[in-house]
Amino acid sequence: MELLYQIALTLIPGIGDINGKRLVSYCGGIEAVFNENKAALLKIPGIGPITLKSILNKSVFSQAEKEIRFIEKFNIQTFFYLEKNYPHRLKNCEDGPIMLYYKGNSDLNSTRILSIVGTRKASPYGKRMCKEVIEDLKDSEVTIVSGLAYGIDTQAHKNAVVQGLPTIGVLAHGLDWMYPAANRVLAGKMLKNGGLLTEFRSDTNPDRENFPRRNRIIAGLSDAVLVIESALKGGALITAEIANSYNRDVFAIPGRTNDPYSQGCNFLVKTNRAALIQSAKDIQYILNWDDEEKSSFKQKKIFFDFNTEEQTIVDLLKENEILGIDQIGIKANFPISKVASTLLNLEFQGVIQCLPGKVFKLN
Repeated sequence: MELLYQIALTLIPGIGDINGKRLVSYCGGIEAVFNENKAALLKIPGIGPITLKSILNKSVFSQAEKEIRFIEKFNIQTFFYLEKNYPHRLKNCEDGPIMLYYKGNSDLNSTRILSIVGTRKASPYGKRMCKEVIEDLKDSEVTIVSGLAYGIDTQAHKNAVVQGLPTIGVLAHGLDWMYPAANRVLAGKMLKNGGLLTEFRSDTNPDRENFPRRNRIIAGLSDAVLVIESALKGGALITAEIANSYNRDVFAIPGRTNDPYSQGCNFLVKTNRAALIQSAKDIQYILNWDDEEKSSFKQKKIFFDFNTEEQTIVDLLKENEILGIDQIGIKANFPISKVASTLLNLEFQGVIQCLPGKVFKLN
């Protein structure tokens, strides 16, 4: 019964992820949304007469029942944003999907997740760089996420399959579709070690407006986003922009200045929106995925003399284990700019570690 209400919430016209979560919060539960009186619903921010009418329209339940039959027939997993099994990285994203549908066997909360995106018109250079990066990550137990589109996305999934790395395709349509159809065989291989993930129910076509929504899942599901070839406009740069807004690390493979599908990557690096990446080693270093690097960092911090700001932040992390940058600023009574620069210094010296969602802990 609870699944019925969860799906029904996502089917209410005019209710997006943010308003949907607000409804559940104000009403005190998912079922309560549909049992709340009109006057109380109208007092909720973002809920007007038109939206109220949609909430009271019970036709969403018949659609939800149909979806449940589809889910049961094809053994699809569901993840509601309040459940423990919901991807924890996405929980930190305000506009993260209320509901996810998943077909696969890979852990959406695995320790290391890297999203790889890029142009649909991948050049031999882009394909080679994608292959080399994934080959060099094969011993790092990384899950590769992408959008199963033509070009770099397809190369990322294919190379992950070859290297035996779990790989998850985030779709812009329901799980009864496969777009592009040419990737149907690849998708079947991914289900053996990875999976297919979407926020869209069955019978949802791969419409144009769905792709930016899909891109926010690609950005939010991972620890970092790597852009391999992109024009100055396109889905890859949108994903990078979203990743930056989520405080995810963004990486870009540079290219020649006159290559149109390197201009996007070069722009990200030039404008400090992405770190320049030449190989998988750069990714491992920045994300602290190199165990030997971590060990040497731990040794360094024993002999480090902290200044006043650094000592304050270290003491706060000793007391609280994990804190976000805003929490540190409030507790330390430091401006955010000071907190950010101090955290960066501590991170460079291996004293602290930045976790997904830009929260910090001591090494």
